[in-house]
Amino acid sequence: MKALLAGFVSAIVLLSSSPVGAVDDAGFEVVFGDVHTHTRYSDGASGSPGDAFAAARVAGADFMATSDHNFMLTDEEWELSKQQGEAATTRDFSAIVASEYWLTNGYGEVIVFGVDELRNKANFRSPGAALSRHQVIPAFLDWLATEGGLGIWPHPGVYGDLDEFDHWTPARDVAMVGVEIHNYGSFLGAPANWGVHDYEDQFQLALSRGWHLMPYATSDTHAADWIAGSPVRTALLVTENSPDAVLDAMRSRRGYATLDQNLAISFSIGEVMMGGSIDPAADAPVTVEVVDPDGPTITRVELIGAGGAVIDAETPAVPSASVSWSPSIAGPTPWAYVRVWSLADITGGDGVVAWTAPIWFEPAG
Repeated sequence: MKALLAGFVSAIVLLSSSPVGAVDDAGFEVVFGDVHTHTRYSDGASGSPGDAFAAARVAGADFMATSDHNFMLTDEEWELSKQQGEAATTRDFSAIVASEYWLTNGYGEVIVFGVDELRNKANFRSPGAALSRHQVIPAFLDWLATEGGLGIWPHPGVYGDLDEFDHWTPARDVAMVGVEIHNYGSFLGAPANWGVHDYEDQFQLALSRGWHLMPYATSDTHAADWIAGSPVRTALLVTENSPDAVLDAMRSRRGYATLDQNLAISFSIGEVMMGGSIDPAADAPVTVEVVDPDGPTITRVELIGAGGAVIDAETPAVPSASVSWSPSIAGPTPWAYVRVWSLADITGGDGVVAWTAPIWFEPAG
């Protein structure tokens, strides 16, 4: 299901003073997958991580992560998960093993990527002294940053208010790379609950607290229906399809959340692409391209700023299969991201189907 960006976006260079790195190669491809899934190793209905990866590949995913709950995994299951992920990875499919960490009552959870060690208790201070609720959260974030791991906040607000995205520091900002903007919610019995899983207000709140985050759309499946059971996808712009490249795209906030299985989006300001930062004094053109390979479904494309304000919008006279647009940014905004409306909305009508990572307006240095 991958889509090449050659010709779709040319000569993209990511230049950033935010927590993302530089990419010199313009040959990105879009890969589609899921980063929030469960197996019988925690509270999934059935199947091992190996079964999940095999099903995801058959269903057409380019990558998938299992994210079984840390407090349910045994050490043996964690090692088996990693072994099965390594065995399932091929030239055209990246199998990634993560874990969904429960931190403390009233806060919520974080999906952890790129940390080999499994921590089964929310105690992240040596030598293991008991921590209060208000100590364990920053201690966890510091542990994640120190380990070089990556974190995504799932279903924000469902199991606590995440302290309203408090506890920001530069190092923690590097580690926390995303937040779910849509959770398909199989754990709540989708499709009956479709309408309650969009968290754009939480995404906006996190951005306002200083976090540099990419939005994610996930299935959160607890059934043996990996990829096939959910139409939502996380799309990442990678230099190759490998677990390391997928994690690098996550680290660089290079991607978007979509409720359309193959919607292709490009968003750049000058030579800076989604996930990067540009000096607010720079006079650079904004370029947005959206393509739906399935036909004329796109009804509106918006550029969104702080507070959810619509900075500019493009509305085709009739639904379109593609939109090429150069929006204007008239006034100051700390960031901007693209939001796409389409007839392909999973609720069955015209609705929002995608949100890109922002581009931040930040002075260099």
